[in-house]
Amino acid sequence: MRAVRNLSVVIAAFSGAAYAETVKIAALGDSLTAGYGLPQADGFVPQLQRWLDAQGADVEIVNAGVSGDTTAGGLSRTDWTLTPDVDAMILALGGNDYLRGLDPAVSRENLTGILTKAKAAGVETLLVGIAAGGNYGPAYKAQFDANYVDLSGAFDVLLYRDMFAGLRAAAGTQGRVTDFLQPDGIHPNTEGVAANVAAMGPSVLALVDRIQ
Repeated sequence: MRAVRNLSVVIAAFSGAAYAETVKIAALGDSLTAGYGLPQADGFVPQLQRWLDAQGADVEIVNAGVSGDTTAGGLSRTDWTLTPDVDAMILALGGNDYLRGLDPAVSRENLTGILTKAKAAGVETLLVGIAAGGNYGPAYKAQFDANYVDLSGAFDVLLYRDMFAGLRAAAGTQGRVTDFLQPDGIHPNTEGVAANVAAMGPSVLALVDRIQ
């Protein structure tokens, strides 16, 4: 199906006919993607969809986030997430691996499996990292954070290094970070999601450019 669609683009280009097709992106992630604790309209995917719409991008974001999911859970769901009509994927997993103190080598293996499946399916990927804290020690943090950088290079995929970069930038100081979080101190509130989306949005547009 993807080959037929790509052929249609080529034919239209040579014929001079106007051609446009909505780019479908699956957001494979955990509670941060699913929109845990928020009204449906305020979750990551709906806010990202509105941001992209405002940029005039012809994109549909599909919410493939499952609260509590680890990289292993994401790997088990990859095959049925990457349906033939999916053009690209936002891969945002690893937060629960970190919270559970799972071996970063295991996380890397699972992320490698997901990226391998995406490559085989011809699906472009934006790999979204999450910065580990220091509570498991500097060696753990260095290995965990390096997973995303190393894999983005190995698979030649786009990298957005930290899911919370926009939130932290909006907060300005560590003391104000809680203003952008829900009471659990882990998940972003509506304003926190908005800050994350605004910061990540250009990287999603770059993903769309890779397809078009």
